[in-house]
Amino acid sequence: MEYEINKGTLAIMPNEMDNSLVYEDEDRFLVNQTPFQIMEESCKYFGSTYEGRKDSAKAILGAEYKVPVIVEDTDNLIVFPTTSPRSEDCIWISLKRVKSFEKLDSINTKVIFDNNREIIVPVSYRTLENQISRASRLDFMMRKRKSNL
Repeated sequence: MEYEINKGTLAIMPNEMDNSLVYEDEDRFLVNQTPFQIMEESCKYFGSTYEGRKDSAKAILGAEYKVPVIVEDTDNLIVFPTTSPRSEDCIWISLKRVKSFEKLDSINTKVIFDNNREIIVPVSYRTLENQISRASRLDFMMRKRKSNL
């Protein structure tokens, strides 16, 4: 089964044997692709490449590493990585669906989504805060550019 990131997507987590655990509104299911493969395929599905989307985000943000990606630009569907995107541990989280997040300890953070589902990600609170801030900035910049059209 191939999977395209959509408005219902909350997070895509790596699972053993090159599978992903996808969290959607009320569902959770396995996809026989890595999170990075899902990212690449989703960008293609919506008319671009992952590299193109990543390069655009880098140029807009002036950032080099762990940049958020606009998977689909009509709705500013933005996802951000928790670690290096090509890392086996990278989790992709949908910006618009994050309601809040809480520090659990020095290496784990709980993410609460807008439908009150929760996941625990193995990154520090500060790292997650930085990633959300960066993704929010990308969202803001894109909205600003669109309003000037």
